[in-house]
Amino acid sequence: MSFFGFGQSAELELVLSDAESRRRVEHKTEEGKKEKYFLFYDGETVSGRVVLTLKHPNKRLEHQGIKVEFIGQIELYYDRGNHHEFVSLVKDLARPGEFTQSQTFDFEFTHVEKPYESYTGQNVKLRYFLRATVSRRLNDVVKEMDIVVHTLSTYPELNSSIKMEVGIEDCLHIEFEYNKSKYHLKDVIVGKIYFLLVRIKIKHMEIDIIKRETTGTGPNVYHENDTIAKYEIMDGAPVRGESIPIRLFLAGYELTPTMRDINKKFSVRYYLNLVLIDEEERRYFKQQEVVLWRKGDIVRKSMSHQAAIASQRFEGTSSHAEAKTPGQPAENNGRQ
Repeated sequence: MSFFGFGQSAELELVLSDAESRRRVEHKTEEGKKEKYFLFYDGETVSGRVVLTLKHPNKRLEHQGIKVEFIGQIELYYDRGNHHEFVSLVKDLARPGEFTQSQTFDFEFTHVEKPYESYTGQNVKLRYFLRATVSRRLNDVVKEMDIVVHTLSTYPELNSSIKMEVGIEDCLHIEFEYNKSKYHLKDVIVGKIYFLLVRIKIKHMEIDIIKRETTGTGPNVYHENDTIAKYEIMDGAPVRGESIPIRLFLAGYELTPTMRDINKKFSVRYYLNLVLIDEEERRYFKQQEVVLWRKGDIVRKSMSHQAAIASQRFEGTSSHAEAKTPGQPAENNGRQ
């Protein structure tokens, strides 16, 4: 209950109609904890009942109306006073009057549009929730229930490999290749690293998965980089002509789908960062963006429309990086 006023005389409870059969998933809260919530997809109906329980059955409860809302909103942590709602549906359950006993009200929001995935990040939160309200003169009685929304996609038809040649003139020249540019969240990144020229003493090599969260617009843009994973490729000095295979399983990491310009408020992008460290602790790196998407365990027929919409969001993503000529430093290639 959002408000606990003095002399609160009623309690509210929200119960989903399919609570026993609906799947629940873990989702990170703003405090960093994991809790389980009911899972929904775009286009699914949200229905249930609001249970109003009077604490003192012999006393009357006067009110100015009862309603239930389904809300999707984005909250930017640096602007907590403003909640940006992109979904707002309201059902009036009772007109102004009074109650002398407990009541139950049924509600249904049919084929609700839920265009974005639930997300809790460093500087932003996207949440969906139900809110039941008994309006009163002094203090409203309010109850909220959060749900989690996942956006599904289908296999992209065009999924080119990523192949690049990067180097530092007369010092280092390597070629790396990843099998795809788009991966679902339980996919495996398969690739190879080829050493064409090695004139610096490399002692360590790894691939990092970096999540970059971007919030705000214009001059008030905030970038937050978070290293999700570090995968060691090599420990020791490579030689010319050596080839090192890569197999990186994504299922063990906390990843979300790539999110681009969500409601013009924030974006979440993922990068594979190839890092080399020499014996003098100098770091050489190269970043490459990859697209992550969510694949449904069982894609139901009712999800086909939603999946088509989700798939369209990835159109226009560059799927093949330009190769660099030997000896030419690639963009973003250098020492950290």
